[in-house]
Amino acid sequence: MNNKLITFILIVSVITLTIFLFVNNKKRKIHNFKEIKKLAVLVNKNISGTFYCGCKINWHGYRGTPDLLSCGYKIRSNYFRANRVEWEHVVPAWKFGHNMKCWLHGGRKNCNNDYNYQKIATDLHNLQPVIGEINADRKNYEYNQWISNYGSYYGNCKIKINFKTKQVDPPIITRGIIARTYLYMYDKYHIILSNRQLSLFHKWNTLYPVTKWECYRNKRITLIQGNSNPYIEQACKNKNY
Repeated sequence: MNNKLITFILIVSVITLTIFLFVNNKKRKIHNFKEIKKLAVLVNKNISGTFYCGCKINWHGYRGTPDLLSCGYKIRSNYFRANRVEWEHVVPAWKFGHNMKCWLHGGRKNCNNDYNYQKIATDLHNLQPVIGEINADRKNYEYNQWISNYGSYYGNCKIKINFKTKQVDPPIITRGIIARTYLYMYDKYHIILSNRQLSLFHKWNTLYPVTKWECYRNKRITLIQGNSNPYIEQACKNKNY
């Protein structure tokens, strides 16, 4: 099957799924993480590589396997999760969920049927395909940046995780979209951010401009979900992307 045919099939799939969602759900009203992951695959099907590390992704239906050799990734400790693609919440579930009643009375699993929690947890703008080990190691740590190489455990992947301070220094290529995701979530869902974090994300938003892929992804999500990330949308218009 040639690349043109694969691209055509993907486009038809996205259009068909979008029409179905619009007719039956008045845009996306799927608040189930298992189902939303299928949509996330369609949104990111032709992404160049995993978030953070840029490893090529081999898709098997709705499951992805990272090609670790393609990006020089070195497994730190978790072989099983390092060999699968997972959907990471850029703004961690703990960040927007731990103060909710469902979480306070039973932890994250108790929020599986909570409408307000699931509405935020299934927002496609906040989901990125990552190597599972990175997702596991990042936990709910906050983003920051530092000059030293401390926390570099993953070979050529430029993410740094400091387990002592519980902070993550993401690769430069991801800082812009991370910032625009956090600012979007801050405005839409009123997540709590410190002044330091807000200042950092505004700085990253300015220093690291949108990419064509970021604009394309935002348009895809808008078609499926019914709303765009305004920080990305405006930046894309300014660049005529």
